[in-house]
Amino acid sequence: MAREFTRVGVVGLGTMGAGIVEVFARNGVDVTAVEISDAALERGRVTLTGSTDRAVAKGKLAEADRDALMSRVDFRVGLDALHDVDLVIEAVPEHLDLKQRIFAELDRVCKPEAILATNTSSLSVTEISVATTRPNQVIGIHFFNPAPVMKLVEVVRTVVTSAEVVADVEALCERLGKVDVTISDRAGFIANALLFGYLNHAVGMFEARYATREDIDAAMKLGCGLPMGPLALMDLIGLDTAYEILDTMYRRGGRDRRHAPAPLLKQMVTAGLLGRKSGRGFYTYERPGSPKVVPDAQTPVNADAALADGARVVAKVGVVGSGTMATGIIEVFAKAGYEVISVTRGAEKSAKVCEAVKTSLNKGVVRGKLAEADRDAAMGRITWSATLEHLADVDLVVEAVVEELSVKKALFASLDEICKPGVVLATTTSSLPVIDVAMATQRPADVIGLHFFNPAPIMPLVEVVQTIRTSVETSATARAVCAAVGKTGVVCGDRSGFIVNALLFPYLNDAVRMLEASYSTADDIDYAMKLGCGYPMGPFELLDVVGLDVSLAIQRELYLELREPGFAPAPLLEHLVTAGYLGRKSGRGFRDHTNR
Repeated sequence: MAREFTRVGVVGLGTMGAGIVEVFARNGVDVTAVEISDAALERGRVTLTGSTDRAVAKGKLAEADRDALMSRVDFRVGLDALHDVDLVIEAVPEHLDLKQRIFAELDRVCKPEAILATNTSSLSVTEISVATTRPNQVIGIHFFNPAPVMKLVEVVRTVVTSAEVVADVEALCERLGKVDVTISDRAGFIANALLFGYLNHAVGMFEARYATREDIDAAMKLGCGLPMGPLALMDLIGLDTAYEILDTMYRRGGRDRRHAPAPLLKQMVTAGLLGRKSGRGFYTYERPGSPKVVPDAQTPVNADAALADGARVVAKVGVVGSGTMATGIIEVFAKAGYEVISVTRGAEKSAKVCEAVKTSLNKGVVRGKLAEADRDAAMGRITWSATLEHLADVDLVVEAVVEELSVKKALFASLDEICKPGVVLATTTSSLPVIDVAMATQRPADVIGLHFFNPAPIMPLVEVVQTIRTSVETSATARAVCAAVGKTGVVCGDRSGFIVNALLFPYLNDAVRMLEASYSTADDIDYAMKLGCGYPMGPFELLDVVGLDVSLAIQRELYLELREPGFAPAPLLEHLVTAGYLGRKSGRGFRDHTNR
């Protein structure tokens, strides 16, 4: 039988501490909430009251339940108030010496059988535990912010934490309605170890002026379905907090350079630009603590005018290819009112593409998203062809053939001979260098990347990839076309992975390494990222959907270009691909899909 926790203590009533108090009090547990001074205690009381009042206003908490919740909380100054609690959770700032001092004092104050827990997100639970005479009763209980909402709790055991303590805490998490993942004491645990490498990479991308803050954030939200872009998330977390977590992970986690805080991050922290809480971070906010972003010197000015400036007129579009991506792009342009010429390698392939477009448009009609007249008009705008010569008078060509550089270069060389001057020649490559394709022509200034995401009719993002030879007019035309077909175009340079894949796949590779090291299970890692970070899919679910062979190819391209040791493909990923375990398409990847 798991022990019954009748009263718990929470030390530190900042945003996280107050949230943890609310979680326990909501679930009928009496709480002693402790701060170091009357002023800090009052701030904590205000934070808790504000949160519960908002819940009442939104209809998520009855007034009577709010009042009962507040009645269960005993606000006190000083650790001596914790002498009779069954469990203490510490939620003070992420400084090891501070936590060690608190745990030494808790060891003196608390009854011998009390469990001492830390909510640290990055520090060593083991190093905290040795400040006590009862390290076997010390454990990590890492809630996620906001604690009343987020379902995940990472339960962190040290090498000496007793099995009974772990079992008691797991049972408590279940009582609180949380999903717990139990792991050992390692830098960053699961969620932060995977999340902060990605966030730091995004800061480096912004620091290098590879893309704007708005485009980086839009790319990850629209391309991956994430709840927030990485730079906006950094502002929410707090840049000082992010810096401390990264620095700790770098020092404790084998000095992986990807966890070494980006220089810009340290500069911003030193300058007091801490994110939302200071009113300014990567973005500027209405006031300190406000979530409302306001324009500043970096905000794009008059985007519509910028799109029109220098853009060429595009009325007729050619699409080369017969796969899923080509089919989707044909539909996108035809529905947007463009005349489209579809070119495949033969009448049979053209017929299949035609049928696929018809099927997709019909689904739109059935679902009420497209009128029958609009469907018929879209089909009427498409001309089916098996010869490139029919592209002689188009204004834009979008290539969507196989991801092989030699094939694309040969195609662009042919397009260079066939197409009229001033045509924008675009490749949908997701991993190959656009400049290599451009230099197969005599008009590299007219070549650009337009990386649509699959399925193209649904996904709202297009990465507009400029090479060092792409002209301003070509870029303006590509961006204007994206806007005209209802897509968000994000502009970036011609680097492996562009924005989305360059940030996404190293994170997926890190997850494979974590599994490979037997640190956690695929299920728990997926739970951690979905429940702790709000991701729509866990990394292993996503890898199986994308295809392990595709993922490995992209990771290899990133590694070859950047030569960053941390980007080297995880051996487990290579072994699974070699064994033919490619994900859903082969029936087995990280999971068995044959009976699903």
